[in-house]
Amino acid sequence: MIEYQRRTNETDISCVFDYKQEKTYDEKDSVKIQTSLPFFSHLLETCFYHGKFYLTLKAEGDIEVDPHHLVEDIGIVLGICIKKWWQAHTVSRFGHAVIPMDDALSEVVLDISGRSYLLFRDIFPQPMAGTFQVALLREFFVAISSKAQMNVHIILREGLNSHHMAESLYKAFGISLAQALLPLSELRSTKGVL
Repeated sequence: MIEYQRRTNETDISCVFDYKQEKTYDEKDSVKIQTSLPFFSHLLETCFYHGKFYLTLKAEGDIEVDPHHLVEDIGIVLGICIKKWWQAHTVSRFGHAVIPMDDALSEVVLDISGRSYLLFRDIFPQPMAGTFQVALLREFFVAISSKAQMNVHIILREGLNSHHMAESLYKAFGISLAQALLPLSELRSTKGVL
């Protein structure tokens, strides 16, 4: 289990992160998200629930200025937790998921390699999902991929509705991250290290 807290002049975020590949995943209270951005909370809950993670996240920020600070800093905190987790375990490294939701189809491919890179191809038809700016989703993935030192490729293949597209994307990310964090008995790297 990884516990981490980050406080700045703009945000205050605490996180407890765990991943256990169990035959019986206890869904009750496995993911608890509290942010002042309801749609983003919903995306995070969807992501980590479908990945079968245990996550408690409480985040407050100066959203009256701009939600950007809170979204980015949540990505930073989650990225740090993911990195701490994979550094303490031998992991499978690679994950891939293509997930539909109604009109939307999203693909996420990642490598927990110790090197950060983000490819983010989006075609959001509406700039907002409710009151949430979907452009902020890229900022979240910039932060999480950088701090977790993951190579992440995100391709929003299809979609007519930005809400559906964002939700399929977060489900795909959670499932591919779970695959990449599966335990292995030995490190899979020609270098011998990540």
